[in-house]
Amino acid sequence: MPFAEGNEKAGEKLFKTRCASCHTVEKGGSSKTGPNLNGLFGRVSGQGTDSFSYSDASKKAAVSWGEQTLFDYLENPKKFMPGTKMAFGGLKKDKDRNDLITYLKKSTS
Repeated sequence: MPFAEGNEKAGEKLFKTRCASCHTVEKGGSSKTGPNLNGLFGRVSGQGTDSFSYSDASKKAAVSWGEQTLFDYLENPKKFMPGTKMAFGGLKKDKDRNDLITYLKKSTS
């Protein structure tokens, strides 16, 4: 299924409950267990945040992050990118992924 614009407010709630313990989105924000996501769209996996130690899988995948790649990745990160350090099990519902990505597009640019 392709990405479709979602509900930004619902995506913000999802980010706060499912992602914020490991990621930040603010420009100049620190990395936590996962990298800061500011400037995510158009960035290549394994690059972008000098202070974060990316997995070899993320570096080798060289995925350009956009709406569709995030939509596919967030369904099941370990299946999409075997060897990733991301412990997140994924968002199975298309609506949840659409909402989260819509929020990320606004909050990380």
